[in-house]
Amino acid sequence: MAGGGRRSIRLATHDYTTGAYFVTLSARERRCLFGEIADDDMQVSPLGEIADVMWKAIPSHFPWVDLDAFVVMPNHVHGISILHQRDRRAFN
Repeated sequence: MAGGGRRSIRLATHDYTTGAYFVTLSARERRCLFGEIADDDMQVSPLGEIADVMWKAIPSHFPWVDLDAFVVMPNHVHGISILHQRDRRAFN
């Protein structure tokens, strides 16, 4: 593979600029940076709080993105983002 990158699993004929996407972001080496489970309850760490704040800030930076469910886990976060059509001329 040229450049040592990953092979794309994207469908070449699909338009990925709109739609709902399930997103998972994992901590490096799956370290429990975002918190821990104690007594069957997620105890969010300061980094987990930052992840939550940054997720919620996405629409203020990208107004064509809406957010749905989001959860912070000890070593990863899950979220659903919805991308809407945007005026591409604003970014040229």
